Amino acid sequence: MINRFVLFIAFCALVLLAGGVSASAAGREVLNFDADWQFALGDHPEAKDPKFDATDWRTLNVPHDWAFEADYAKDAAQAANGGYKPGGIGWYRKSFNLAADWQGELVSIQFDAVYMNSEVWINGHYLGKRPYGYIPFGYDISEHLKIGVNTIAVRVDSRLEPSARWYHGCGIYGHVNLVATNAVHIPKDGVYVRTPQATSSRATVAVDTELKNASSQEVRLGLWTRILDSNGKMVAELKEVVEIAAGGTQVVAQEVSLQSPALWSPESPALYTVQSTLTTGDEVTTRFGVREIRWETETGFWLNGKNVKLLGVADHLEAGPVGAAFPDELNRWKIQLLKDMGCNAIRVAHNPQVPAFYDLCDEMGMLVMDEIFDGWGGKAKQDYGRQAFDAWWERDLRTWLKANRNHPSVILWSLGNETRGKVAKQLVDVCHEMDPTRLTTSGHSGSEVMDVFGVNGGSESPSFFKKARPDKPFVSTEAPHTWQVRGYYRTQTWFRDGPKTPQKVFPLSDLTQEEIFTYDWIDPAKRKNRKQIFNSSYDNATVRISARKNWELMRDLPWYSGHFRWTGFDYIGEAGYVHGGWPFRAFMGGALDLAGFKKDLFYFYQSQWRTEPMAHILPHWTHPNMEAGTLVPVWVYSNCDEVELFLNGKSLGKDRPGTKWDEMQCDWMVPWTPGRLVAVAYSDGREVARAEQVTAGAPAQLSLAAEGDQYPIITVRQEDDRGVLNPYAENRIHYYVEGPARILSLESGNPVNTENNYGQTSRTAFFGLARCFLENTASSGNISVVAGAILGEKQLMTSKTVSIDVDLIKVRGDVGALDFDILYSTDGSTPTLQYEGPFKVTPNTTVKAIVSHNGHSLLTMSERFGSNQGIYWGSVEQMNASQANAGGDQAEDALFKGVRVVNGGKDYRGLGYLDFGSQQGGYVEWYQENDGTAGRFELQIRYSGNTHNRAGREMKLTVNGNSRKIFFPNARKYGEDWEILKLPIYLKAGANTIRITAIESGGMCIDEIQVK
Repeated sequence: MINRFVLFIAFCALVLLAGGVSASAAGREVLNFDADWQFALGDHPEAKDPKFDATDWRTLNVPHDWAFEADYAKDAAQAANGGYKPGGIGWYRKSFNLAADWQGELVSIQFDAVYMNSEVWINGHYLGKRPYGYIPFGYDISEHLKIGVNTIAVRVDSRLEPSARWYHGCGIYGHVNLVATNAVHIPKDGVYVRTPQATSSRATVAVDTELKNASSQEVRLGLWTRILDSNGKMVAELKEVVEIAAGGTQVVAQEVSLQSPALWSPESPALYTVQSTLTTGDEVTTRFGVREIRWETETGFWLNGKNVKLLGVADHLEAGPVGAAFPDELNRWKIQLLKDMGCNAIRVAHNPQVPAFYDLCDEMGMLVMDEIFDGWGGKAKQDYGRQAFDAWWERDLRTWLKANRNHPSVILWSLGNETRGKVAKQLVDVCHEMDPTRLTTSGHSGSEVMDVFGVNGGSESPSFFKKARPDKPFVSTEAPHTWQVRGYYRTQTWFRDGPKTPQKVFPLSDLTQEEIFTYDWIDPAKRKNRKQIFNSSYDNATVRISARKNWELMRDLPWYSGHFRWTGFDYIGEAGYVHGGWPFRAFMGGALDLAGFKKDLFYFYQSQWRTEPMAHILPHWTHPNMEAGTLVPVWVYSNCDEVELFLNGKSLGKDRPGTKWDEMQCDWMVPWTPGRLVAVAYSDGREVARAEQVTAGAPAQLSLAAEGDQYPIITVRQEDDRGVLNPYAENRIHYYVEGPARILSLESGNPVNTENNYGQTSRTAFFGLARCFLENTASSGNISVVAGAILGEKQLMTSKTVSIDVDLIKVRGDVGALDFDILYSTDGSTPTLQYEGPFKVTPNTTVKAIVSHNGHSLLTMSERFGSNQGIYWGSVEQMNASQANAGGDQAEDALFKGVRVVNGGKDYRGLGYLDFGSQQGGYVEWYQENDGTAGRFELQIRYSGNTHNRAGREMKLTVNGNSRKIFFPNARKYGEDWEILKLPIYLKAGANTIRITAIESGGMCIDEIQVK
């Protein structure tokens, strides 16, 4: 430290002797500005006035997401694509005292992320607007500051909805900082570091440092650039004397060689720091990694001289359990789960992440395909493409590039997703100008000008692999598309839009001749439409290709650089597109669900992408209404030499995981009988891993586990009296938090649970599991969580026994055991019976319970039991029928005008159909996303109607603005007999609109459409 100070003083002296005028030596100060904001929903234009009284406003810390805090609602502004969450307007205010030593400094306020259309005032002075909700920004507030109290006001406007094609947060959902510097300083993101040549023996480090002189006089100053290794040891230094004119900006280019550098990679994410010090006192630190990347047409992606497959997932910023305002610690938790799966890459889809995310990827060794825009024009009804893209794209693009170009984790710039426009070339040119070290790509957007050919769902079809590829590197930007609901199984294969031709889908056989599983989330007859199904965890629910086949192709084709599967985590939103809408609130394409629980798919990737010995069995072995002897497909994912399967101690033989897609799992057809299923995995003849599935009894107890620090996660399992997880348990879990902490979110992964995650103290489990996400509200103090539930089979199928269990888990500090007093009732009345152990109930019983400690009530619980409660149990025949032909888009769920919804008649699908009556010009319009390549498809319109004295009726079909007349032949009986009109149409990649319009006085009745 002394040596550094002496060197710095000597350098300052050299600068002064050179005759320059030095600014004051005040340094840079950064103040975290997250705490104690005042917030109110609604428009409060008077709140920009610093004299405004906001004492009755809510006080909170940012990051904050008001949309996540709100209830789910069928009529919410974000609609189905936004997971039935609201938009609206919100105001934030924060007052602060200006520190005396900050007077005369340049002071700016820096926002990491605000969604969207934010406007900012300081002491009533307007600073500006930032429309895009996914970009960092800041304002110089120096000239408007005063001695004493100062007030920042922020207006956030998300009235225009839906403004994204998935759930988006609302509010200041990133960190905020106040930054003070000298007039002569390094502006935000003003240091640019790259390593154009990097090997393990030698690396070239190039550093461009932007210097800004905001003073009224010319300044001569010194720039001292030091490079520190991960231990803080200086490994190189550079010095420069610079003259900057008054009000001027200058970039200083420096270059140095490092001997035997530690290279950055996912396996060893070594980081260096550039410490940039000015003789004015300003100092900035910039982290970077020494690494070399390149892309080859024939061999894909190369990192540090090694050919590397991108084992990636795509994820929305908001994916997971807490909305957009993701704490840094939970972001680390998410990234670590993906690394545990074997992932080495993430595509941020379809917008930038918060700055802390990139820092974490640098630290943890996660490659990033960084994406800036979803579309370059309108895709959602009120998205950034419609609201602000033309005026703001270049400024936002440059801000994004400047903010993220030093991150070694970022290996590729992605400029759009399933969009189009002449602007593509300009976007690429800006990237090449600002960062010539990285290439550009897109999700099948403007591909002709991109450096790397990025393809979304089109890369899943057999025809793609038969076509000639462009003469450029290739990456699968969004594939495969497969869906799974954790713990849910079907043996019948499901394609999203029904069976397709061999040119469009890879073969995927049924696992059994008829369906063997009979449980469902609802009675199929009560579904709103045929899309509302859960998807199987056998890797047999897909759009075009299985996860296994996709991996086989990627692994074996040298030019196939890698994929970003859709997705890593389930996410709120896109609930209507695939899953049929309310009560579905989420998209279920993740390898992990909304709560971060691992699906069977997680273990498939782990078996292929990791080397640590592992084994995982699917399905579970609890089938209460399955006929004995039914052959059940049992799969084991393992990366070991061979696996032996045992049922109740008897060997069922060994199998070896293969390299072909349909041999990657070890599999057996096992006659159903209850008991214990054990998989023993061997390498070199020695047991190295094992897994088991045990038939569970009725839920009888809770098992709690805690992880995390500032944001603890409590995992709750509902088990039988032997400690075996019951895979159907869905009893409500109640929580009581003792100590300085609050519940941030309750989540179980259930895609059809529309209870609010926020502000609640209870939530039902989903297939036996649930999680409570906490936030510690003070840095010290004991914290514990009490969890309780009234447990038993909701349907009373195999057991009429009910148990009440309460458990306590220590989160922080010393917490002793507690004695709980439990009172209950079985007739719905106030609990008065002392609980002493499990008891029997009859159907349609409501059990209530109160849990107390030392006379203080902690939990008030209620649970109803009966045949119509919880999971639906049907017949094999019913399940076979319910899975068939799923996938239509209901007319009554689309956008329509001048027509009416009718539910008279019979055999219509969904909740009704549209009757065009005698209204000329009435129309119905669907949004249709094509996640594959542009091309010809077949439109199937299900309709009914009969026109007297005519063979049928003409209507107008408009696809993406191109119209033509179409003819509907008469159906036999109005509203009861339904016909299918099949028409060829051409769909573009990405967003499409399909409209049917009455061109005369009336039209046919339209039930649904399917695109095949």
